[in-house]
Amino acid sequence: MAQAQAQEALTTTDLHGILPLIARGKVRDLYEIDASTLLFIATDRISAYDVIMENGIPNKGILLTSCTSTWFRILQSAHPSLRTHFLTLSLPPSIPPSLRPALEGRSMQVRKYKIFPIEAIVRGYITGSAWKEYQAHGTVHGIKVAQGLKESQAFPDGPIYTPSTKAEMGDHDENIHPDRAAQIIGEPYATRISDLALTLYKTAHEYAYERGLIIADTKFEFGLDTETDEVILVDEVLTPDSSRFWPRDGYEVGRGQESFDKQYLRDWLTREGLKGKEGVKMSDEVVRKTAEKYTEAWERLSRN
Repeated sequence: MAQAQAQEALTTTDLHGILPLIARGKVRDLYEIDASTLLFIATDRISAYDVIMENGIPNKGILLTSCTSTWFRILQSAHPSLRTHFLTLSLPPSIPPSLRPALEGRSMQVRKYKIFPIEAIVRGYITGSAWKEYQAHGTVHGIKVAQGLKESQAFPDGPIYTPSTKAEMGDHDENIHPDRAAQIIGEPYATRISDLALTLYKTAHEYAYERGLIIADTKFEFGLDTETDEVILVDEVLTPDSSRFWPRDGYEVGRGQESFDKQYLRDWLTREGLKGKEGVKMSDEVVRKTAEKYTEAWERLSRN
């Protein structure tokens, strides 16, 4: 990250009187620049189990923005026909000099598109909620998969598309069968999104694997260009917030894996009996360890 780093976590932004606030997500604040352009600001907020922590991870938003813009470039290089919402990392001229140091490096201007109301999750390995469902029912998002799989094993027939609903703030995403996703967004968009998500995952997995990381699963989001009827890749892409990264050299089937993502935070919340509770402040150790995990993932991925 070439951008100078602040020492304090930036957990909220206020551009009142400069740009209209459209929404505050779990991590990003969205402002409207004009009728066709948005300003995405990645704060240092962090959530786990759909709950935002009281304190943030310093410079996390800068890392996520660097990671996303890099992946846009990598994926478009591999798939020239891919369209994304990304325009520039530059701030709009309306942002005054006094606010620029805090916002530079964590902001990107993007085109505004109609967003499909699903999370396009791709899983290459059985872990997390998928492993729990498989143990109970032999399925993943209601999809029958091979019998006899072990924890963290790669799906024998290749990665699978396992969408979820996109919950409003404070609600929980719901894992759904691909047929349910098709009912929500309609065909042919459901098939196009599934095919595109799987293609992008395979490209990213190969790229990361060569650099010592396994992408166990990841979440994509897509929008629609209503003028051209094209599906557009939007939001964050292949970040430690939206993906599960494992070190390749420590990978072993049959157990949980060390993760370069927010798993350290999730484990701490579960261990302390804080899972799903509001108003939780992370300890200094959890902040430091989580920051280290995110940074190491990014440093591995950004190797040439």
